[in-house]
Amino acid sequence: MPQSQQHYLVITALGADRPGIVNTITRHVSSCGCNIEDSRLAMLGEEFTFIMLLSGSWNAIALIESTLPLKGAELELLIVMKRTHSHGRPPMPVTVWVKVEVKDSPHIIERFTDLFDSHQMNIAELASKTQPATGDNPPQLSIQITAHSPADTDASIIEPAFYRLCTELNAQGTISVVNYPQHDEKDGE
Repeated sequence: MPQSQQHYLVITALGADRPGIVNTITRHVSSCGCNIEDSRLAMLGEEFTFIMLLSGSWNAIALIESTLPLKGAELELLIVMKRTHSHGRPPMPVTVWVKVEVKDSPHIIERFTDLFDSHQMNIAELASKTQPATGDNPPQLSIQITAHSPADTDASIIEPAFYRLCTELNAQGTISVVNYPQHDEKDGE
């Protein structure tokens, strides 16, 4: 019997953290016949958020869509779901990783996301955490960003711009730009 077409669903669950809650959610996903393609879990204050990309047959995705709201209500979770498609993206052969340590203040993260946006780079992952003030040391913000650049963009020009921004903000930062070889199909001349 041929494999049925895969369908995709993004789910976000948000609620108070308690033992076993992630296992309960993943067990329910499996019982509906769905596969977890990708997931992230984060603790934010006293809340946890669990984001999943699920795949499955049309019936499996429809089953999770119809049963997860009730399961979420039982677990006192806010559930958001949205149908999506598989990763049909243009080639992004350049990956840029940055790490930044800086004194925390408003608009810092925005300054770095704006830097990537102004260089036509797509942010794939962003993680930030503020460490509270200790003694004479002010609160410190740690930022990690992974971004991708299309083939027709010279990603190396972000490096001096990144270091200028770090200098302006008195931040300690590192950047790594990696070019992945592409197998371009060129027209014959």
